[in-house]
Amino acid sequence: MRALTLALLAAAGLVAQARAQGVVVAPHAVIIDHRSRSAAITLYNPGSSPTEVTISSFFGYPVTDSVGEFELATPAPTTGLPSAADWIDAYPKRMIVGPLERQTVRLLVRPPAGLSDGEYWSRLLISARGGRVALAPDSTPAGISVGLDLEVRTVIPVQYRKGSVTTGVRLDALRTAVEGDSLAVRTHLVRTGNAAFLGTIRLSLLGPDGKSVSETESPLAVYLDVDPRLTVPLAGVAPGTYRLHVAVEARRADLPPEELLPADPVRADTTVTIR
Repeated sequence: MRALTLALLAAAGLVAQARAQGVVVAPHAVIIDHRSRSAAITLYNPGSSPTEVTISSFFGYPVTDSVGEFELATPAPTTGLPSAADWIDAYPKRMIVGPLERQTVRLLVRPPAGLSDGEYWSRLLISARGGRVALAPDSTPAGISVGLDLEVRTVIPVQYRKGSVTTGVRLDALRTAVEGDSLAVRTHLVRTGNAAFLGTIRLSLLGPDGKSVSETESPLAVYLDVDPRLTVPLAGVAPGTYRLHVAVEARRADLPPEELLPADPVRADTTVTIR
């Protein structure tokens, strides 16, 4: 039977028991320097059956849609954008990872001659296949047993940096709206420099005394301009006038500090009325 991702199976309601033969990938983001031109990832199979793994690369970067949700854009690498997808090779590209085993995969980069300074992007697609998932009994005719081969896909970013690399972000067009029990916040984020901005955005709703009554924090990746939608919980927040403070900083709890490019923090404020 054709392979399907676990997400598609779950969405279709076809999984009787979701025994995914996926692999755990570390790290979940790869930064490669022009001097080393290499890196490594580790695959771990936590399951009880062997898993067949295939690794490939493609060009992609996060964007926001019309309602502010993040999605992955995958334009053709010939569009003039800084793609590194054609230069990155994984060794090995295909392997069997046994139960409770680890496998190291080397990433080697062969950039073209005369490459300009800057940051170039790719995505690694790690596809793990193994095991079979039975369809729910009520979805098959009586007396017929049907299963689906399960394929679990993990996508991680790869960034290749050469020479002088800088980044930053500018925060424009801050808008807010109360939607049910949340404050919806939209802001246009403009990336500066020649590399993606990796950081954190923090939203704090401050009372008249300057103390936070509600806040939220999210990791942020700005490759090109985005207009994300974020929300601040309003449960327990009394009606009144508040100040929304937005702070964007080049720090991430999930990434080593040495992999983050320095950037000036950006802050903005606006008044919000909760009725």
